[in-house]
Amino acid sequence: MASSTIQTLIRERKYPFIFSLFVLLLCVSLLLVTIDRYTYYSPFTSSSSTNLNQNHHSTTTTTSSSSSPISKKPKTLDVTEIPSLSSSSSSNWSWDVCKGSMANDYIPCLDNMKAIKALPSRRHMEHRERHCPTPSPRCLIPLPEGYKIPVSWPKSRDMIWYDNVPHPKLVDYKKGQNWVQKSGDYFEFPGGGTQFKDGVQKYIQLIEKTFPTIKWGKHTRVVLDVGCGVASFGGYLLEKNVITMSFAPKDEHEAQIQFALERGIPATLSVIGTQRLTFPNDAYDLIHCARCRVHWDANGGKPLLELNRILRPGGFFVWSATPVYRDDTRDMNVWNAMVALTESICWKAVAKTMDSSGIGLVIYQKPVSNACYEGRKENSPPLCDKVDRKNNSWYVPLGNCLPKLSSIELDWPASWPERLHSKPHSLGMESSAEETYYSDTKRWSQLVSEVYLDGLAINWSSIRNVMDMNAGYGGFAAALVDQPLWVMNVVPINVPDTLSVIFDRGLIGIYHDWCEALNTYPRTYDLLHANYLFRDHTKRCDIIDVAVEMDRILRPGGWLLLQDDIETITKLTPLLRSLHWETTFYQGQFLVGRKGFWRPAHGKSI
Repeated sequence: MASSTIQTLIRERKYPFIFSLFVLLLCVSLLLVTIDRYTYYSPFTSSSSTNLNQNHHSTTTTTSSSSSPISKKPKTLDVTEIPSLSSSSSSNWSWDVCKGSMANDYIPCLDNMKAIKALPSRRHMEHRERHCPTPSPRCLIPLPEGYKIPVSWPKSRDMIWYDNVPHPKLVDYKKGQNWVQKSGDYFEFPGGGTQFKDGVQKYIQLIEKTFPTIKWGKHTRVVLDVGCGVASFGGYLLEKNVITMSFAPKDEHEAQIQFALERGIPATLSVIGTQRLTFPNDAYDLIHCARCRVHWDANGGKPLLELNRILRPGGFFVWSATPVYRDDTRDMNVWNAMVALTESICWKAVAKTMDSSGIGLVIYQKPVSNACYEGRKENSPPLCDKVDRKNNSWYVPLGNCLPKLSSIELDWPASWPERLHSKPHSLGMESSAEETYYSDTKRWSQLVSEVYLDGLAINWSSIRNVMDMNAGYGGFAAALVDQPLWVMNVVPINVPDTLSVIFDRGLIGIYHDWCEALNTYPRTYDLLHANYLFRDHTKRCDIIDVAVEMDRILRPGGWLLLQDDIETITKLTPLLRSLHWETTFYQGQFLVGRKGFWRPAHGKSI
């Protein structure tokens, strides 16, 4: 009866007010459904989150944007206005440029010279570890003279602009090893290395030929390169669908990690000193060290015990160093110490070889059960107590024990690429967790394909180095896996720990506290992604400090892509404008910022 009455009204168009109201309600309903499709809340977002859909009625732009268009015409979302944001709100802040001998490459937590000079000891690389200043400087990092938009990938793997990283010391220091060469306006990277006499590609082939079980890009997907140099090992493994976290300290090998990141190769600054690496337990399929200058048996073997902690059960350690293939007294002593230490932690030497140039390597494998641990004649090093909380690695001293293997962790992940979407072993057995995980993956796939790549006018062809500042299960990175870019997944220390899930998926990441500066050089990322990061962090630290840090690590011309509650966006937008960033607010929920080349005229010493 009711339906026939409505049909009659529509057909006869009586009561025009009622008919118009009906059409209006239908349009509003369709609009709300469309907006809701693109609203994404992290599975770890609290239920008290403000729903950005409440603000969908705004209608004008926040600022003009001159970003370059992507190759195909984007189906750009509507640009909207941020409520309660005045046009003069960006004038509340004034900025100074950092001044000093290290200003261009300043890393607050690694260049705190006052704290470093006060250290009682440097014996265990304490001076290469984090020592964050309080408060953190709020000056802006200057650009090197002649700085240019970086060379695009894949050309950047082999050459970068000299003016972007004007540090020629490695050219002379490693001139006989083909690390890096100066050629006109460029640095070139011929793929050599201390242990790569015949080139890194042949070295990579040698490893797989020596122990075929490794199966680059299938069985072995996630690799850690310790003391990586300019990261050519990780750079060339990308061809084999292997993602490598390359790391080294900020030391006398000037700018090696800066070279790596400028090349578009995943890398971070870190050191095996007195504290744990910021990775979870059982994370890496393979760990590599080629003359990485780490004394594995030092301090009771703690450096190697740290590798054991982060190496997946059944995973491999590839060690290429002179003790493997030389027989002088010093090298033999190191080799014998390494044999004793690896046997004590139940690592098995599964292969050993030497190439035509006389360079040798040995491959160890971590056990897949506790049987060897329990069968040792001496309980040294001991098994860890239960109080040694798993994955606890943020400012935690190196351990001197062996984590007991759990039955959940013993199965190797599925082969790549099936691994990316298979249920991670570390997810847990609860059906609700599995349902949340698959729902999260599906939503990110839809959001990235329908909105991020095609609706926000971001020039994705210019993007290589990406950081997800609040990565959750890694769904954002997983949705971008077919793009010519890589993602550093960050799990903040104050949210549920999901970093093991990210590594199980065949992705990489780190723990971090965004109230402190990141261990990376300035101008190293092309895009920063933040999904509901700031709301909780503003309760712990000042949003100004996070904005300054984003400005430090983002390249000129780089992008910020943010989804958060409207209160946070209202606070952050004028901050970004005061830094002369372009900002655009889409569909009442996506804030896109773009950093320019602007630097302040006034300076401040650091």
